[in-house]
Amino acid sequence: MNVRLIILVISLSILSFNTQAADTQKSKKPNIIILLADDMGYGELGAYGQKVIKTPNIDKLAEQGMLFTDFYAGTSVCAPSRAVLMTGQHTGHASIRGNHGYSEEGKWGRVALKKNEVTLAEMLKDAGYQTGMVGKWHLGVPEDTSTWAQGRGFDYALQEQWGKSASGDTYDEREHWLTIDGRTSSAFYDYNKYSCLDEFRTNHALGFLDGKKTNQPFFLYMSYRSPHAHEFFLSKNDLYPEHKQEWPEIERRHAARITMLDQQIQRLLDKLEQLGELENTFILFTSDNGPHNENHHDRHFFESSGGLKGYKRDVYEGGVRIPAIAFWKGKIKPGKTDHLAAFYDVMPTLAELANTNTPMQSDGISFLPEALGEKQTKHEFLYWEIQEGTTVKGFRQAVRMDNWKAVRYANQYKTELYNLEDDLLEQKDVAAAHPKLVAQAELILKRESTLNSRYPFAGGVWKTKKNTGGK
Repeated sequence: MNVRLIILVISLSILSFNTQAADTQKSKKPNIIILLADDMGYGELGAYGQKVIKTPNIDKLAEQGMLFTDFYAGTSVCAPSRAVLMTGQHTGHASIRGNHGYSEEGKWGRVALKKNEVTLAEMLKDAGYQTGMVGKWHLGVPEDTSTWAQGRGFDYALQEQWGKSASGDTYDEREHWLTIDGRTSSAFYDYNKYSCLDEFRTNHALGFLDGKKTNQPFFLYMSYRSPHAHEFFLSKNDLYPEHKQEWPEIERRHAARITMLDQQIQRLLDKLEQLGELENTFILFTSDNGPHNENHHDRHFFESSGGLKGYKRDVYEGGVRIPAIAFWKGKIKPGKTDHLAAFYDVMPTLAELANTNTPMQSDGISFLPEALGEKQTKHEFLYWEIQEGTTVKGFRQAVRMDNWKAVRYANQYKTELYNLEDDLLEQKDVAAAHPKLVAQAELILKRESTLNSRYPFAGGVWKTKKNTGGK
């Protein structure tokens, strides 16, 4: 074999090796992490305009990733919003429409996802992912472990189970029992060891990452608890001692919870860096709904809604518009987008990342093209509903059509209309001036709310006052 031929063979071998390596890198599925805050408002991060509460690590994530200005929760309270996130269905189609509903026996209480509703974890597990979940599930019933996270596609699940205080009548974060893989009480939060419940959760998440298989991508759903209202708070966690005189104690607690959450998220990012997984991990940070106004916390104190109208349990902007940051090092270019997206878009987005099919049940559209700077398909409308309580007063609906937002609180028997382009704070109801738009919105509100035996007002808010119990 002459020298030229030898050189040619070597060159072709090197080219083939490099091509195969490039193809392997290109085909490698990215890891996926969802970081979910609990009741964090649109205005509670520095990246979204917060001036006082310190969130340097999440703000840095926003600077390096894509910040969504028009991103929406599934709805405005925990369980149904999380059901939307986990199944890719909007609340007019999902099985859970409120924190509580009627059981088959007619009792008012928790409602579980239906077995035929595919979850994010089930979808990704079928696509070859290791799946882990830590924190608040809220999508099952206590007596049936098959409805818990470990029964819905998660290989590893440390799931919060509420416990009552010694007096038996109030909830206390010190007495959260937790479960690992369905084994009740296999982990217990010892409040003497941890600075906050979310530190305890993050420790378990780090353990999941340390124990992951190296030849498989992973999906980690971190369902944090902050800044949801709590009774208990350790004094050593007072991160704002300089404001002790000017801030009420409950507000110092609230701010500290958010800052501690920020610190725990950085621990996760540091672990990814240490494991060499950061560059191949898609991260979505968001919140399950707008800010709460509970346990004596005043949502106006830090402008938690970012000036928007409404809060938790409202379908006005303050209740459903939430912070959302997408980060994928080297893939997502830093910037902001006003692309309209909602929780039910997460399922098709993750399906596209995992190179798998989106379940037919999904109402969503992948926003991955927007994040990667490619051509993006848009929604015709976004839809929300919620039922809180057993009376028609607790049933609420909303639809956003481009810059038009229609809101209907069932007990008022009227549809409000707002032009968000000119009236983001929803101060001026212009329904009377736009009857055609109101009719278009009402058509969507009627059509998208399917009947649901667990929630008696779903699909039925258009009945008369007499037969819905209206006043």
